[in-house]
Amino acid sequence: MLKMVMIVYNEALDLEIMEILEFCQARNYTKHMGVYGRGGSSGTHLGNDIWPGKNNILYVACPQDQARMILSQVKKLREKFSREGIKGFILPLEETT
Repeated sequence: MLKMVMIVYNEALDLEIMEILEFCQARNYTKHMGVYGRGGSSGTHLGNDIWPGKNNILYVACPQDQARMILSQVKKLREKFSREGIKGFILPLEETT
């Protein structure tokens, strides 16, 4: 069963996120860079002088066991960088073509 992993994270953590994908052998992904948002622990990121910083969003379609492995690694990274802003989600993937 395939799942969609979505990771929203501070752009400063991009290298660490890519290392997670390599560690979990997730070679296929889609990344949106320079997105804006607000998180409960990380604050607001709007890429301007008042609210500096941006986020990235990464999507990985993968088997359920790989999705859980990725999310486990994201959780470890979140514990290490709790103030930087990182959140992972596993979403159902109903259909692919």
